Amino acid sequence: MDANRDGEHRDILAHVLLPVANEKDARETAQALAPYAPDRVTTLHVVEKGEGVPDKTPVEQSEEVAEEAFTAVQEIFPAAESHTAYSRDVVEAIFDAADEVGASAIAYRSRGGGRLMQFLSGDLSLELVTQAEYPVVALPRENRET
Repeated sequence: MDANRDGEHRDILAHVLLPVANEKDARETAQALAPYAPDRVTTLHVVEKGEGVPDKTPVEQSEEVAEEAFTAVQEIFPAAESHTAYSRDVVEAIFDAADEVGASAIAYRSRGGGRLMQFLSGDLSLELVTQAEYPVVALPRENRET
């Protein structure tokens, strides 16, 4: 149990928002979440939109990646719902999606990378855990990089 923003107590695993990047990440993240047996899972894929600059990948291709990720999560959580967000700011999109779906927590699996990669990416994990208004569950990584 944990207290939400209103001070009410509720199970943080009642409705987990699970942000994923692609099929492999989705499968590994869902496998990491499975031992905790959440009541409800909503898988989130954020399509990064450029807002005035060229998109990293065509939207259609990004939507295909999202569908593959949703299918991978549903292999482990058959009742998992799917949610796609379109935004330039991935972390803000995660927070907005948590509000939209009524999540009780955000669970994610760090995608790793060295300090340089974290610096260049703006360290999304740090932003996610320090700015969230929801409990954030950092799932363990099976294959730790040394």
